[in-house]
Amino acid sequence: MEEQLKIAVFIDYDNIEIGVKTTLHREFDVRSVLEGLKERGEVVSKTAYGNWSRHGAAARAFSEQGVQMVQRDTTPKGDKNGGDINLALDALEMAFTRDHINAFTIVSGDSDFMPLVNKLKQFNKRVLIVGGKAFTSTILQRNCHEFLSYESLLDSQTPRSRRGGGSGQRSRQRRSLPLQRAVPLVDRTLHSLDRRGVQPQLGLLKSTMQQLDPAFDEREYGASSFSGFIEKLVDEGFLAVRTVDGQVMVERRVDDEDSTNGNGARDQEDAIRMLGEVLQANVDILSMGIPAREVEAVVTAADPDFKETDYGFSEFAEVLNYAHDKGLVRVEADLEHGLRYYPGDELVGGSQGLGEDAEGEADTSDQAESSSGELLDESKPSRSRAPARGRGRRTTRGRSTAPRKPAASPARRRASTRRPAGEPVDAAE
Repeated sequence: MEEQLKIAVFIDYDNIEIGVKTTLHREFDVRSVLEGLKERGEVVSKTAYGNWSRHGAAARAFSEQGVQMVQRDTTPKGDKNGGDINLALDALEMAFTRDHINAFTIVSGDSDFMPLVNKLKQFNKRVLIVGGKAFTSTILQRNCHEFLSYESLLDSQTPRSRRGGGSGQRSRQRRSLPLQRAVPLVDRTLHSLDRRGVQPQLGLLKSTMQQLDPAFDEREYGASSFSGFIEKLVDEGFLAVRTVDGQVMVERRVDDEDSTNGNGARDQEDAIRMLGEVLQANVDILSMGIPAREVEAVVTAADPDFKETDYGFSEFAEVLNYAHDKGLVRVEADLEHGLRYYPGDELVGGSQGLGEDAEGEADTSDQAESSSGELLDESKPSRSRAPARGRGRRTTRGRSTAPRKPAASPARRRASTRRPAGEPVDAAE
């Protein structure tokens, strides 16, 4: 008999709140999360970390659910790492001192909690991550025991009222992924069970699939249950089922090997390669810090046939989330402006190589200025880092892409203050 889970929940509220607001355009609903966790075991501890002086309404909702709230004070610069450390220390202390607690749920999308996840797994604790698919680090999604998307927890609680912290529907409906994208994972799982000499029952099949891919969720494919997911695959001809001693067994269709190989479906890495090329060509637009909808507009302008579902993503924000983990983009978030995307380390390094000629000219002019002390002509436009032209330029939606006039350098200021008295001023200046 499987051991019942006794779950301790740790909520990084500042992280999960801004992620939900910027991707789902609604308030974080703690009740939906706790109700979803109750389906997996007994929730014995609930702790949330945040700056509660700024979240009065949320604090009341958390209090109604019996969640202990720990105040997290940020530094004048907005640093909240101290609160993250408190969460990690409290979780580890509970792992050391509460042997009966065998599962830990971290409600956050922050990859900084990866060391905590690894340490809890070393102590033989089951680790669940709750977060949005569009903002939870893919590193966290792939290295926990089970990833529960916040979107799926909301969907499972749809029959009950959305009162409390859930005013309003999500502005965009998540699209179901094509069934054939799940076939390689199902096939790999069946091969694994076959090598172990284990009969592929439905329950064992799902648990093994989640071991191989903790982020797997049948609801991403338009099924309300795992049995419904298998029925869809059977109806499409990808799988076959048979009954043995009253148990439903799943089999691969031997006559459809091409289907089990995914029908040549494009991989998520293909999306990252394409995205990198488009963003590199429009790195100056990205340097202004633009929201996800404008990044998507840049991509669709470059490739009108682009569909994120073809690459295994339910929405474009998930593409950017994966690109962030790959270093293509950098994300900055705040409550006023939401998530904004800037060039990541990979793009910054590549742009230097692509602009060698222009930067070389700029370096030459800087050397000439420092050696002669002459002033640059302010009427000439800057030649460095000009915005990308073409289709990407039309996606700024009213934003000016012209580079700002560079500030005067110290050498130029010194030159202007050392002009001999009585010396005539050049008209060009």
